[in-house]
Amino acid sequence: MSFTLPNLPYATNALEPAIDTMTMEIHHGRHHKAYVDNLNKALDGQPILLAKPICQLLREISQVPEAIRQAVINNGGGHANHSMFWEIMAGGAGGEPTGPLADDIKASFTDFATFKAQVKQAGITRFGSGWAWLVLADGKLKILSSANQDSPYMAGQSPIMGVDVWEHAYYLKYQNKRPDYLDAWWAVVNWSAIGERYAKAKAGTL
Repeated sequence: MSFTLPNLPYATNALEPAIDTMTMEIHHGRHHKAYVDNLNKALDGQPILLAKPICQLLREISQVPEAIRQAVINNGGGHANHSMFWEIMAGGAGGEPTGPLADDIKASFTDFATFKAQVKQAGITRFGSGWAWLVLADGKLKILSSANQDSPYMAGQSPIMGVDVWEHAYYLKYQNKRPDYLDAWWAVVNWSAIGERYAKAKAGTL
C-alpha cells in the first residue's frame, strides 16, 4: 500500500488568470508529488500506518513513531493540504457561498465581506510558509493559520477551506505581493465543493 498523487480535477490552465499554468504544473507535479513520495518513504515498513486514510493518519499523529513523526507531519500534511486545495478550486468559480455554509459564515463572521477580510488577514500575517484556514472546531466555524504543512486534523479540527500561502503557490506570478494573490484567489474558489466539505464535517465524515 502507498499514497498516490491525485490527478487535478481540471486542466493546469483552468485557473488562469488567478493562478498561472506554470505555477499549477510545478505546484502539483513537483511539490505535491514530492510530499507523496517522501510520505511513502517515511512510512516504509509501516503497513498499518500506510493503510490509514491520510486524514486519520494525521488525526492520530501521536500514534506515529517519534522517529518518523515530523516527516509524516511535513509530508502527510502537505499531501492532505494540497489534495484539499485542488478540490476547492475551479475555473469560472468564485462568487459567494449558498445554503447552510453561507448562513453559518454570516452567523459566525457578521457578513461575507468580513469573512473574506479575516481570511486574507490570516494569510498575510502568517510569517514565512503556511496556510490560512476555515475550519470546523468544536462545532463552530473558525479562521486560523498554520505554519508549514501542519494540518488542522492534528488539532482535532476539520479543514473546510484552506489557501496555500507558501511562496511556491504564487511567486511566479505575484512575486512578493502575497496580498494580491489572496485577492485574486477568490475568483477560483469552488463554493460547491467547500459546501460539501462543510456538510461532511458537520456529519463527522470529513
